[in-house]
Amino acid sequence: MSRSRIVIVGAGFAGYQAARTLSRTLPRTGRDAVEIVLVNPNDYFLYMPLLPEVASGMLEPRRVSVSLAGTLPHVRLVLGEVGSVDFDRRTLRYVDPEGRSGELGYDRLLLTVGSVNKLLPIPGVAEHAHGFRGMPEALYLRDHVNRQIALAAAADDPEEAAARRTFVVVGAGYTGTEVAAHGQMFTDSLARQHSRDGQRAGGGRRLPEGERPRWMLLDIAPRVLPELDERLSETAHRVLRKRGVDVRPGTSIKEATSEGVLLDSGEFVPTRSLIWCVGVRPDPLVKDLGLETQQGRLVVDEYLRVPGHPEVMACGDAAAVPDLTRPGEITPMTAQHAVRQGKTAGRNLAASFGYGASRPYKHHDLGFMVDLGGVQAAANPLKVPLSGPLANLVTRGYHLASMPGNRIRVLADWALDAVLPRQAAQLGLVRSWSVPLESSSPEVARTPVS
Repeated sequence: MSRSRIVIVGAGFAGYQAARTLSRTLPRTGRDAVEIVLVNPNDYFLYMPLLPEVASGMLEPRRVSVSLAGTLPHVRLVLGEVGSVDFDRRTLRYVDPEGRSGELGYDRLLLTVGSVNKLLPIPGVAEHAHGFRGMPEALYLRDHVNRQIALAAAADDPEEAAARRTFVVVGAGYTGTEVAAHGQMFTDSLARQHSRDGQRAGGGRRLPEGERPRWMLLDIAPRVLPELDERLSETAHRVLRKRGVDVRPGTSIKEATSEGVLLDSGEFVPTRSLIWCVGVRPDPLVKDLGLETQQGRLVVDEYLRVPGHPEVMACGDAAAVPDLTRPGEITPMTAQHAVRQGKTAGRNLAASFGYGASRPYKHHDLGFMVDLGGVQAAANPLKVPLSGPLANLVTRGYHLASMPGNRIRVLADWALDAVLPRQAAQLGLVRSWSVPLESSSPEVARTPVS
């Protein structure tokens, strides 16, 4: 008798947790009868909350890249990007990393394709900005920042040097705030190493005013971290200001060029670095499926099932999951919800084969945490507002507990960063053209077309 097949598309927070929960929930007899297949462009699960620490040189890339084959026993990994699904034939088509097409049949399908950079119709942004949704973008940003500081130190023209030392981040949510906070510390360290007066700026001393990198954080919202309690927002704002970040709430850009950005206030800021963190939108595959959507996300019921297709489920950023704690609303696109939805999806998939009982998805937010670099953070675990070193300790502890692997390696990198300067080394592996802002696959670097 042939085995039934469950196909999970995407290995982000939701897909990874679904695969792990499902493999642990099925008894041995169930694993003999049901095959679990995970389709993903890469062979790792990316722990995105620590990606700003990769971009700022604190953590090595593999620290936040957890092996799928090494941590998901009893799950078959298929490397590929899904391009279409035939719901009548119960098959999907994908393209593997070498450009070859493949087809998979399924008895159950879980769609967890995640999200990509959110675009706005601002002239020049698509051409000159870079997002922050995947490892290639983080590696590009780390190299780019290194390069700009080195070029600024070597420039004879003061205006060129100032432009290269200026970094503009658009979007003051979680990602943008953490990128700016870590980025300012990273570039200060690099600039000290490249300083023309090494004795004066070395050893962690303050840089001469004319040589200090400048970070700007812009958002149309009236404050940073508008999703959080106002007290936490004020804490983050205070830390950023003290560190030297130029925070501009109520401000956005009107145009981006190769020479800088034009703010909606009319001010032109010369820069070679525009980092786009304004939010996310569901993966483009969602709109191509021909299924009902809400706010661009697949409509599902509280059991994560797609209406009209009892064999298909969806969760994470790709799905408009009803929020049973707030009737009439859908759950926000956060890792916290994606993880828990993935666990629910795994249990419900097992239940569809007679192992356990299905349950609706219901989760109350447990609070949020923002790592501000150094020993600073803002957090409200269980709605208790925290700031400073205590918040940083709680935030790092939470990340370690949430990571499915690499904990010792992450701890080792944190320890080394506390006593050693950041490494000023450009690997040059990811080029600007290979990580366009308008990409349906930010987790994969674009390759040249032959």
